[in-house]
Amino acid sequence: MGAKMGGGGASRFDLGQNSDINVTPFVDVMLVLLIIFMVSIPAATVSIKLDLPPAVPPPPGAPKPPEPILVNIQEGGDIYIGTVKSSLGSLPGDLVSVIASQRPGLANPTTERVYIRAQRLVKYGDFMAVMNTLQGNGFFQVALINEEL
Repeated sequence: MGAKMGGGGASRFDLGQNSDINVTPFVDVMLVLLIIFMVSIPAATVSIKLDLPPAVPPPPGAPKPPEPILVNIQEGGDIYIGTVKSSLGSLPGDLVSVIASQRPGLANPTTERVYIRAQRLVKYGDFMAVMNTLQGNGFFQVALINEEL
């Protein structure tokens, strides 16, 4: 507690009590913390030398990369390969025909990467049935697509 320096009391020498907060220790601590952070921040920004290759633009007239093969699993269990509707039993054959139509010179369609996207409420068992069907028929390059909410 501090003492009041102003008058208005009963006696000339009675200072009374001061109920205000003394902020001097708080300011002292904050200034010390500020100095500590100012000294420690430059030490935390140590640079690491990276040898990155230079960016090279694609040559003019280069062919556009092909569209990915996308398998969509709907909430009701419907399966779509791009825009072609399929079922679990006919998925491998439909997938081979879609890959053959999109990439006519490809010798082995099972070497192509297949992306799987499932809706949020698709049951885990339905998703794993599609994964197992693809892997059981030789499609081992399977990638998953995650969409943030």
